[in-house]
Amino acid sequence: MKKYQIAALAAVGFTLSNPVLAEEIRSTLDDQKSVAVTIYNENLALIKDQRTITLGSGQSALAFRDVSAQMRPETALLRSLNQPGKLAVIEQNFNFDLLTPQKLLEKFVGKTVGIVKTHPTTGAETIEQAQVLSANNGVVLKMGDRIETGVPGRIIYNDVPANLRDRPTLTMALNNGGAAQQDVELSYLSGGLGWKADYVAELNANDDKLDLSGWVTLTNTSGTTYRNAKLQLVAGDVNRVQDEINYRMQGAAMERAAPAAPADKMAEESLLEYHLYTLDRPTTIAENQTKQVALLSASQVPVRKELLLQGSNYYYSSSYGDLGQKMKVAVYVEFDNKESAHLGMPLPKGIIRVYKKDGAGNAQFVGEDSIDHTPKNEKVRLKLGESFDVTADKKQTDFKKLPNPAKGTAMFESAYEITLKNARKEAVTVVVQEPIPADWKVLNASHPHEKAASNTAVWKINVPAEGKTTLTYRVQVKY
Repeated sequence: MKKYQIAALAAVGFTLSNPVLAEEIRSTLDDQKSVAVTIYNENLALIKDQRTITLGSGQSALAFRDVSAQMRPETALLRSLNQPGKLAVIEQNFNFDLLTPQKLLEKFVGKTVGIVKTHPTTGAETIEQAQVLSANNGVVLKMGDRIETGVPGRIIYNDVPANLRDRPTLTMALNNGGAAQQDVELSYLSGGLGWKADYVAELNANDDKLDLSGWVTLTNTSGTTYRNAKLQLVAGDVNRVQDEINYRMQGAAMERAAPAAPADKMAEESLLEYHLYTLDRPTTIAENQTKQVALLSASQVPVRKELLLQGSNYYYSSSYGDLGQKMKVAVYVEFDNKESAHLGMPLPKGIIRVYKKDGAGNAQFVGEDSIDHTPKNEKVRLKLGESFDVTADKKQTDFKKLPNPAKGTAMFESAYEITLKNARKEAVTVVVQEPIPADWKVLNASHPHEKAASNTAVWKINVPAEGKTTLTYRVQVKY
């Protein structure tokens, strides 16, 4: 038998005879009865992992394998479900330093390993002992009376360190005063699990209705798989103490899972001041995976489109003259999150992407906007972009400083002309919104205005097809 085979068998024999490993009881995903995953908005999840384990009486060591690599160990709690009060945790250690060739080498710095060399001519293999001096950016070995860098052959280790595991593991020292077989639940908070809502909306030809679909995108970089998990999502801003944990695996590769069938829906309920969404079936969240499940679907939602020209407040206290040519007019759509509008479900924050079919019936992307958590019966307003065919020319036609009405105050009077141009083949309505500062009043205007707020004047101007309309107004401002 070759020498390196003898060394390998010796290493195996050492592992099997190690009393610490022999006495340790291991629990894997094969013991798992169920798992529940509740995911919050900000890279936080609550895991409840139920397993059936067999323990001896008195003290024993349990290795609870396949937990999250981003577990917050201070939140871990193991309890017996069928023997409450009979099982006590004396000590626990979270081992997330996973077994890799590099990690194994690092653990053997200062220790002796075997180096297998192959003769280039005869192919004979020999084993030479070496001390690992360093494993930082390569390896430095002491072999006999010489120092070598690099690995001149295969490395043989006589052991796997106890704190180096092939899977994330929570090891616990237990005291069992109950039955041998018990159903236990390990609950803990973890990073590496996140979710976000994404919505797809399709406008109809008249821009007065849309179909809305909502999807939840789940991302798992926690270092383990959650098989047939009961999935719940919490929407809302949950207060948390600033984490000091340096979460690992942030740069893990993502695997995209196919979207769930539209028939799968999420039930919603209130939870304190948040909202809880529960998937109506178990789902597997694989390690390093992104997957999507359906959140909602609504058809024929009434929608309102608005063309908005937004002004500024800086030009009401100074002389400026020309304020802009071919100014862009923003395009907004809004709808009501009400049952009467075929919605009425609290909407988690996310991005709504809007599409519309062209003349050939192909859906084209026309804009997107983000929404915050939106309760039932609130309005959703989206900015899609800026109009290509509707523009504005704007100028200040007059400005004068009036005598100060009192000490410490100032008064100004200014006039404006806004020409709205429409190159489309149908008439449009443009909302002109002017934020006017301080104490103000409109002295005269070509079109009626509305005082929408204490600092806002609003005009709704009809612009004919392939034509233009000019708005003029004079305003007095007192500071």
